[in-house]
Amino acid sequence: MKHLPNAMNWINGAWCDSANRVPSINPATGGLIGSFADATQADAKRAVAAARNAFLHSPWRDDRSLRARALNVIADRFEARAEELAQMLATENGKILPEARFEVSTVAPKLRYCSALALSQHGRALEVRPGAYSMALRDPIGVAGLIVPWNSPVVLLMRSLGPALAAGTTVVAKMPGQTAQVNALVAQILSEIAELPPGVVNIFSESGISGSGFLVESPDVPVISFTGSTRTGRAIAAAGASRLKRFGLELGGKTPMIVFNDADLAAALPQLEKAITVFAGQFCMAGSRILAERGIADRLRQALGARLDQVRVGPASDPRSEMGPLIDRRSVARVDAMVEKALAEGAQAIVRGGIPREPALAAGAFYRPTLLEVSDANLVIVQEEVFGPVATFQVFEGEAEAIALANNSDFGLAASVWSRDVDRPLRVARELQVGTVWINDWAAIHDEFEEGGFKQSGIGRLNGLASLHDFQETKHIALRAGGLR
Repeated sequence: MKHLPNAMNWINGAWCDSANRVPSINPATGGLIGSFADATQADAKRAVAAARNAFLHSPWRDDRSLRARALNVIADRFEARAEELAQMLATENGKILPEARFEVSTVAPKLRYCSALALSQHGRALEVRPGAYSMALRDPIGVAGLIVPWNSPVVLLMRSLGPALAAGTTVVAKMPGQTAQVNALVAQILSEIAELPPGVVNIFSESGISGSGFLVESPDVPVISFTGSTRTGRAIAAAGASRLKRFGLELGGKTPMIVFNDADLAAALPQLEKAITVFAGQFCMAGSRILAERGIADRLRQALGARLDQVRVGPASDPRSEMGPLIDRRSVARVDAMVEKALAEGAQAIVRGGIPREPALAAGAFYRPTLLEVSDANLVIVQEEVFGPVATFQVFEGEAEAIALANNSDFGLAASVWSRDVDRPLRVARELQVGTVWINDWAAIHDEFEEGGFKQSGIGRLNGLASLHDFQETKHIALRAGGLR
């Protein structure tokens, strides 16, 4: 596979290097796969200036047909290079190839949906009284700053970029240094789109926070779309508050998977396993809290534990691998420390998992799936996001306790309910304080419907009709026929 050994930033229609070069590392082996231009605040400033110039002086903000056409062309190009992008993602991000291919496959449908929104999104008009008219128009807000995490960099960039472009904003995207080779390939694809005027999309990678900090503080960037941890989201919102900046924040999650006595266990088990292990648990909607009704708890505990114990951990280069590494060794140490703390506080290991001891995996950032049974719902392992392949197991009695346990969290991103009862799943779903509820399913995300969190899991929505709202202002125009008399 061809790597980009010297990944650069894409600013104002040109490739930009940096005096500061940082290694790109394969998390499965610890080996070097290239280096990248680590962006500085000066790079971020140039990117914002380019985006502002494009917003003011290119046809982008006013030509919805151009925007729709460009989004469709981008979708075509991502489909054409899907395998190349998936291979790079698997190498640098660590996802096994089926997961990397899945991530890349979600890009084109999102962009095509946003293309349709660019053409169909409209305002309102009304004759408020005879001869007096009002209209509400949706105008692009200006330059959008996108701050993208490393766990799923391709789709999470596109989930914000698509609606931002459809709305008519221009964009500066800060991408994570951990996936700089992937970021550069994404930028390369975008650089070939003739329908994108220079400066409409600018992408830089950085290992620090000076560039993203500039986006948050700059008066020329009125909106920030951020996906990441709740702690960082709070800090970003606080930093931008002095300018009354608009924020779309999708933050942490602690997804409860509620399994009632009448659940179809054969259907639930593969989904519960994947909810814990997909992307090595580095997923804001990972199923990190298994809530089992007492009548099914023994069977579920045994069966899920057996499945997790058999998950084959390994590099994406091995087609037999069922779960890849974490993003780096520091993450492994952090996750293991959380597990050890939980065990010291009284959690019981159903499956201990942990750091593999095999020489073949020793150089990588691997961590085996772990399942801990808890009776105290206030333990740190229950309340805080682990961001690794670790789940807790709790037993409940009846609907009321299931709802109480599920809602006993600062997070409110998603939940999953498993039951063959006709009425119970919807009844429970209405009581759950989360942005998405899956019934007899998990991680079903549709471009046509909104995604986002309650409580400390964020503000704003991505996907669906509401995805454009963060990137637009509403302007009211009132007029009276015949002028003033």
